[in-house]
Order: sequence, then C-alpha cells, then structure tokens
Amino acid sequence: MTTAASSATLPATLRLGPVHLTVTDVDRSVQFYERSIGLRTHRRDNARSADVGAGGARSAALGAGGEDLLVLVEQPDARPAGRHAGLYHFALLHPSRLELARAARRLIATRTPVSGASDHKISEAIYLPDPDGNGVELAADRPRERWGDLSDPTAVGPDPLDMPGLMVLVEGEEARAEASPDLKVGHLHLHVGDIDRALAFWRDGVGFEVMTRFPSAAFIAAGGYHHHLGLNTWRGEGVPPQPDGVVGLRHWTILLDDPAEVAAVRERVEATGAEVEEVPGGFRSRDPYRNAVAVIS
Repeated sequence: MTTAASSATLPATLRLGPVHLTVTDVDRSVQFYERSIGLRTHRRDNARSADVGAGGARSAALGAGGEDLLVLVEQPDARPAGRHAGLYHFALLHPSRLELARAARRLIATRTPVSGASDHKISEAIYLPDPDGNGVELAADRPRERWGDLSDPTAVGPDPLDMPGLMVLVEGEEARAEASPDLKVGHLHLHVGDIDRALAFWRDGVGFEVMTRFPSAAFIAAGGYHHHLGLNTWRGEGVPPQPDGVVGLRHWTILLDDPAEVAAVRERVEATGAEVEEVPGGFRSRDPYRNAVAVIS
C-alpha cells in the first residue's frame, strides 16, 4: 500500500450517479419502481454496450426526471442472492422529511410491503425489497448540525422510526404518484467478507474516509458526510465474493467534477493491485469481493 493511497481522499464535491442492478424481469421491476417508489422511466433499451455482460439484455433507466438514478438490466436466469458478498441496499435520499413522508404515503397507498424502518439520528429510513430481493432504502437526512460526533457509534442509532410523527406531515394528502424531482442516490451498503480488507480498496484506493466504525461494519464517506458507503460482515466473516449469475449489484457510480480527479483515483486503485477497465469518462473496478464501482467525470 502506498503512502499516497493511504493519505489521499475523494473531493467533497463528489456525487453519486446511477446504481446498476441485475433483475430477472425488467417489466416487473419497472412497474415496482414506478408505482411503489415513484420513479419515472427515462428510457428503455434492448442493449447497453457500456454495461459489461449486458449483451442484448433488455434494460431500463429510471430516475425522478433529471439524471438517471437506477439502471435495471434483465437476466431472466439470475439466481437469488445467497450467503456471499454483494448488495445489502442502495439508498434513495429524499430532500426533506416531508418528501420521505410522501414516499411512505405512496407505499401505504400501493400496499407495498416494507422490511423495516429506523431512526439513525443522522437520518430517518424505510427499508424494503424490490421484486428480486434487492434492498432499497428510502431516506431523509437530518440537518448536519444535529449529527453529533460520527466517530461515536452511539451517534448513529438505530432507534425505531417515529412513523406516526412522520405521517402527520402528510395528514389529509392524497398519495403522489411521483417522487420529488430532487431525489438522488444517497449511499450504497455492501456485504463483504472482511472489513479491513474491504477498506484497503475503498479507503486506501478509492479515497473514502472512515466516519463510523463498528466491530462488524464501517461507514465511509467524502467531505464529512455520514456515509456514501457502508460495509458489513453481517452475512458472516469470510463470505466469498459475489458470484456471476445472481441478482444484485452490477456496479454503482461515483461522479467527480474533474478528469484529473478520476485519474488520481485510478492511480490509487491500481496501487492496491485491483484491476481496472475503461468506461466512457473514467474507469470501473471491483473490490476484493467483486463489488463493482465506476468512477467517472
């Protein structure tokens, strides 16, 4: 590990781009993300040459009317995720608590099952699976001045979400079909087999900083954010890398302002021994557990 890799960090201006997922039925998934989450289909394609392995697969790009937030690629024979590394969930970040309440109202109106709801003190979140079991978090941040000391694990909860207090914000409102146009990708959370080994890629290579550390999880970010990426060993220490042929994460996207910043990240990632591949505007690489990220400008 080089000194440069261990000291350089990502710029605070970082944004997260679209999350690319493998699904088994793109029509079914589009219906879920439109009806239950409030996304809009930006385009449908029969091939995405930039998405390695897509070939002639059907695909769809969705968002809230601006940039793409989600790209779905169909693989009908993909297996459900098992006891291996891969996606835990991706978070769609709402611009306010009110918009999160509207998202919850939409879930109620569409009778969409949820798997949990938490108050993390830094944010409030509702969790649910998509039709293939890919984890989705609908979140809204609390003001940064209320986050407290992120290095203290007790500062990030979780506590039960005050659902009645949330829903009072939309009392009397009809469910809205579409999510706020200011919706964005807030973070990714990944299963890995070893936290330190994963950090050697995501911290020392990519350049995230550790914000909060637990025995079995780490939350890392750029620019003092609470986390752009979560890493956990909750499927078990030493679980194997994500195999081919399963539903889940194809890759997620880090957007940087300057091609020189992309080049600097690439140099650090290569210094960790990870392989990189060219993609338009930047590169793509995988951590030791085959969780893939594209870094582009």
